[in-house]
Amino acid sequence: MAEALRVGIAGLGTVGASVARVLRDKAAELTRQCGRDVIVTTVSARDPKRDRGVDLSAAKWFDDPIKMAQAADIDVFVELIGGDEGAARASVKAALEAGRHVVTANKALLAKHGVALAEIAEKRGVLLNYEAAVAGGIPVIKTMREAMAGNSVTRVFGILNGTCNYILTRMEAEGISFDECLKDAQRLGYAEADPTFDIEGHDTAHKLSILTSLAFGTRIAANDIYMEGISNISQADIRAAGDLGYRIKLLGVAQRTDSGIEQRVHPTMVPTASVIAQVHGVTNAVAIDTDILGELLLSGPGAGGNATASAVVGDIADIAKSRPGFQHGPVFGLPAKELRPYKKAQMRSHAGGYFIRLTVHDRIGVFAAIAKRMADNDISLESIVQHAVSGETDAQKTVILVTHETTEAAVRKAVDGITKDGHLTDKPQVIRIERAG
Repeated sequence: MAEALRVGIAGLGTVGASVARVLRDKAAELTRQCGRDVIVTTVSARDPKRDRGVDLSAAKWFDDPIKMAQAADIDVFVELIGGDEGAARASVKAALEAGRHVVTANKALLAKHGVALAEIAEKRGVLLNYEAAVAGGIPVIKTMREAMAGNSVTRVFGILNGTCNYILTRMEAEGISFDECLKDAQRLGYAEADPTFDIEGHDTAHKLSILTSLAFGTRIAANDIYMEGISNISQADIRAAGDLGYRIKLLGVAQRTDSGIEQRVHPTMVPTASVIAQVHGVTNAVAIDTDILGELLLSGPGAGGNATASAVVGDIADIAKSRPGFQHGPVFGLPAKELRPYKKAQMRSHAGGYFIRLTVHDRIGVFAAIAKRMADNDISLESIVQHAVSGETDAQKTVILVTHETTEAAVRKAVDGITKDGHLTDKPQVIRIERAG
């Protein structure tokens, strides 16, 4: 049997403790599967005295994760510290430069520094594995990096944040407000005390930027993503979507166009009969459109200690199965130096059209003025109806518009015009509609 794989874990929060526990409890199975023992030899965290529910007394303790990353008695450095700078970045860089394999669940780090870290890993001939960084326990990275040779990807999209999906699911099922759902999500541990990173789309954008690089062979461009969150989704939107045969989901979408790559994160209406609409609660789902395979949908647990730990352990096992002299594949599917510069596409015509909710003054001529603004911007309307909303006064009405295919710019210009005309009593709502997927 080959020598044991020596693992160092930096960060012993929920995920780190779960990884250590799985490696202990599943030691015999991992040895059979990998052909060698996998043992935790070193650990690093802020508080060495904290009870983490797993015995780590046999592991050497490091107060400084950077020194642990450079230690001679580890083969794999597992980074579960979090954050895109500081100790997380410095320790991963140090481990790679020291010739250590790295496993990380840190999507923020990869979104900002992934390509630079990949260049170091490839130069040193070591692995940088990150399955847990995108969609938790769903093996989407392995699928895109290893199992789709010969396929050309045209679009990748999905539900990539369990917190947002949980909130939208409960809003629809129970008829409660966004704020009430968010408080429950925080109480249950699905949302952070400061939920901005999740609910405003940043977490989804980081994950999408990584998938975009894998899908299209471009350098990661997390700062070039059109982004909207779900904090302005109301019960009026949820009910109107249901009446129209749709369900609202926060989607991350990346697709190849004639002018470049389009990346966007925003609330989207999807048909209630579609597969993506059936993904509820904290579950994640990723759909990949290809020329050979067609559409592939992967769905499963997207967050939580066990789901993330499963992905981390899977990455460790892949390293354990490799042998000296084995030529490792590129971190992002292509050698880092061959990744093309990201070319941002213009937001194109959207085949599904748009849902527009307007709360307007109840007076003569408003409908006609709205229709004129749409016509002035070459927007064809599928429907324009008055919609009853709880809490409306007699002096205001809610108007729901559904457009045919048009551009983002045209819709925004028309809505801005209606706002300037003084017809609105509340902020307008604009949501894309996806006809398929």
